[in-house]
Amino acid sequence: MCGALRASDAGKKAVLMGWVNRRRDLGSIIFIDLRDRTGVTQVVVNRELNPSAHDKAEQLRNEYVIAVIGTVKQRDRDTVNKNIPTGEVELIIEELRLLNESKSPPFLPGEAILPNEEMRLKYRYIDLRRDAMQFNIELRHKVSKAIRDDLSAQGFFEIETPFMTRSTPEGARDYLVPSRVQPGSFYALPQSPQMFKQILMISGFDRYFQIVRCFRDEDFRADRQAEFTQIDLEMTYPQTDTVWGVVEGFLTAAFKAAAGQEIKAPFPRMSYDEAIKRYGNDKPDMRLPAMVDVRAALMPEELDELAGKFRMRKEFPLQLIRIPKAGEISGTERRTIGTYGAFQHVQGPSFVQLMTDPKRFAKDYPAPSEKVQAFAKIEPDDLWLLAGAANHPEKAAVMDQRVQHFCEKCGFLRLDLAQKYASRHKAFEKTGDPAKDFRFLWVSDFPMFEWDNAEKRWNPAHHPFTTLHEEDMAKLEANIDSVHDPKSPLGEIRALAYDVVLNGTELGSGSIRIHRQDIQKKIFQALGMSDDEARARFGFFLEALEYGTPPHGGIALGLDRIVMILAGAESLREVIPFPKTARAVDLMVDAPTPVSEAQLKELGIAIRKAQE
Repeated sequence: MCGALRASDAGKKAVLMGWVNRRRDLGSIIFIDLRDRTGVTQVVVNRELNPSAHDKAEQLRNEYVIAVIGTVKQRDRDTVNKNIPTGEVELIIEELRLLNESKSPPFLPGEAILPNEEMRLKYRYIDLRRDAMQFNIELRHKVSKAIRDDLSAQGFFEIETPFMTRSTPEGARDYLVPSRVQPGSFYALPQSPQMFKQILMISGFDRYFQIVRCFRDEDFRADRQAEFTQIDLEMTYPQTDTVWGVVEGFLTAAFKAAAGQEIKAPFPRMSYDEAIKRYGNDKPDMRLPAMVDVRAALMPEELDELAGKFRMRKEFPLQLIRIPKAGEISGTERRTIGTYGAFQHVQGPSFVQLMTDPKRFAKDYPAPSEKVQAFAKIEPDDLWLLAGAANHPEKAAVMDQRVQHFCEKCGFLRLDLAQKYASRHKAFEKTGDPAKDFRFLWVSDFPMFEWDNAEKRWNPAHHPFTTLHEEDMAKLEANIDSVHDPKSPLGEIRALAYDVVLNGTELGSGSIRIHRQDIQKKIFQALGMSDDEARARFGFFLEALEYGTPPHGGIALGLDRIVMILAGAESLREVIPFPKTARAVDLMVDAPTPVSEAQLKELGIAIRKAQE
């Protein structure tokens, strides 16, 4: 391979094959940088030693594919290239064979300046030759292999589940596949193998996993694609700790094998309520300090003074947001901090800043300033501010929900400030390189139900097969017919659901499942679903649950997201070999495309023109 030769190979015969990465013609001597996925080797063609090979070398252009036969020679000390592993040697050509020519490509793999993303995706086969993309795809392979090896060693079977299955009206929109032999009927591509992996538990395969393709017809974003890959697993008789231990094991193995990163386990754990209160979201970035409610640091009269001055609601948290080591912030920046629109769309109490200038706050309120800084452990070069909720009447909502919305707004502000200041000053919790600081976290005890304001009803927050805490069962039974009541205590019921989070990104989500028919029936009833409707939607699965279903649970993690974080990439498209654009288009193969009338007729499908 082109990246294999070293000084110890000097004097040996070698055959190399690859692409012409660069050609330098010095007249009687031509230097060729020959490239494959392992690296680059310098090849030398001397007219005096080999005129025939020299004539061929004069015709070569970038991205031609060639084979060369020659002798490895150690370079003189002053010509060693220290930037590449093969830099101590070169290959003196004895024979050169042209294997294929190349059109002049729209961009070269070795160019430092990249073309726009559309060009890269249209000519993906050229883009994938770049070192960065070769690294990312190799990284993906290493992560997958390490996970497979670890789960296999833990007694898991890798079992495939169907790609063409039944459409179930849950989650995102399905991608549908028409049936030719059953006209008017459709398969659906799986959004996940959820019901199949639960059926495998009923079937006696007590430890299943699969690195599987899944499909969701939903809007794209940087960390979402229509077709994606997840690490899917399920096991019988687990506690949540059992599932977490399995996941920590294969993530530790993957990060070690793929990137040489040592991951500390067990991961920290946090409830959903605590995550919202301290970080403002359910996937906290642990590289930054938590928000601190500093009301406890103040005397009642001090809190009253601030509440009156800033028209602040005392029953809401007084959140101190801190960005460590942000350095000197100009007065103009301080005045504009918090004016970003990122948090404005969050429903709930109005948002008000109390302080963005520590000097002014310390002058006007010396005692409160000193107390809150000590309480929150403020350092001299930290950026910090206080945030409270505006004191004016709110529209109908439960108090806890309004406090949650306020904390979410503060969380958006915290992330906005971190993006602008913490990354600029590399201040993620005193680490020198934020990209290499991997902070894992388990978030658990999610709400069982969430209120859908558009549909005016409670829906499952995870999926309807997630079980709940036993101590919340009485609350479910007492409110089982309140699906359309926004103030129903259904919103207080906690699910045995959990997410694994890394640096503010949700890597995966899972739960302990419902294995008893009576509990499953109560969940459907709480969702306003009749027995007939439940059977119509999930009949085959509900029938399977009647045949001795063991307790079981599992999780699914996004492989693409794991590799994206390890690679330090900004988008999933950088770690998926053949991704789609934000409009779900494959520019390389020009898909999707219309199909012929004959194909549609065979499937019994007619295309209706879009209505204006």
